[in-house]
Amino acid sequence: MPASSGAALAPAPLLTVVQAATLLALLLGLQPVMTDVYLPALPLIVREFGAPLSQVQMTMSALILAFGLMQLVWGPVADRFGRRPVLLIALALMAAASIGAALATSMTWLIFWRIAQGATLAAATVCSRAIVRDLYEPHQGAHVMALALSGLGVVAIASPLVGGLLAGAFGWRACLAAVGVCAAIAWLTMAWRLPETLAARNPSALHGATLLRNARTVLAHPTFRAWALLVAGTYAGLFILLSASSYAYTGVLGFSSAQYGMAMAWGSFVYLLGTFACRRWLRLHGLVGTVHRGAFFTLAGGLGMAVCGFIAAPPWPAVLFVHSLYAFGHGIHQPCGQAGAVGPFPQMAGVASALAGCVLAFVAFGVGLWLGSALDGTLRPLGIGMAAAACATAAVAWTLVRRHGEAARR
Repeated sequence: MPASSGAALAPAPLLTVVQAATLLALLLGLQPVMTDVYLPALPLIVREFGAPLSQVQMTMSALILAFGLMQLVWGPVADRFGRRPVLLIALALMAAASIGAALATSMTWLIFWRIAQGATLAAATVCSRAIVRDLYEPHQGAHVMALALSGLGVVAIASPLVGGLLAGAFGWRACLAAVGVCAAIAWLTMAWRLPETLAARNPSALHGATLLRNARTVLAHPTFRAWALLVAGTYAGLFILLSASSYAYTGVLGFSSAQYGMAMAWGSFVYLLGTFACRRWLRLHGLVGTVHRGAFFTLAGGLGMAVCGFIAAPPWPAVLFVHSLYAFGHGIHQPCGQAGAVGPFPQMAGVASALAGCVLAFVAFGVGLWLGSALDGTLRPLGIGMAAAACATAAVAWTLVRRHGEAARR
């Protein structure tokens, strides 16, 4: 029957849940593409440039630092001009930076272009979180984010396999060229399918006084601090795992490039299972109850890797098992933490997302600097670092998140 003239029709949603999750998965998937496709190339870069491990490690740490700092820029810019134009500009620049990295003739230029990649990746991540808050309330947003991160998990499974094949067949430059291709595909998809999700642009978002006031508001909120620290803690352990894994699996355990790619793909598959568990537990236990349970897996994985690190010749199945435990826990913490950090700030989602990403990046940059000097040809630095990150993550989940996390639902 036709609607009566006096009945108000609900506006059609900008995106269905599946459409939103698919686009978010493509944007968020650029992060594992940027790191995981590149990981098999690290030993080849060491050989070609004759660079020390600490300098090659800087190609990861510098990317993460730029990724964090530029979120502070992209977040307010996205609140001022909208999500769509920011994404289209940043993705185009990402493709160009990736080609520059593939053509680098020295470690200095490679680090420069990796910084440029991190700066543009920041826009994809900060806009993704802001889009979730534009479209959904926090609790539903966590479900959508978990669904999107399941898609990211598929990308993360394929990335090290593709990176290993490209590095083995064509060298390390092919890995970086592949990142540029992925950025171009993302640009085309966003230009074709992504509408503007920001209901009202904030014309004062870039004013200095407004930025400081909004930043103080976000940073002072206990819910933001709880979720931002949770995400920073769990990602710190993952960053240590990603950065040290090529040396651990190929140098210590004797894996080939293909076997290393398979090991990382397995970890990504388990991460994907973690996002599935997250969606189920969110319905049963809510945000706080879900991360409370996920922390047990994180802690077991981190402490287990520490045990492996102090064994002279740890069996590879044991290393892969504890790797998997940590990946499963990360698949639970990441969607909950990302949705929870921006939850209390529907009018400042870009700023909140940027600050959360900045906290994460500074923590990861710090542990990256430590790792670059600590790598000694054994699993010990990997185990110590992951154990410390796991303990910090579990402590935040069982204290700060338990006390303040539910405020994200109001």
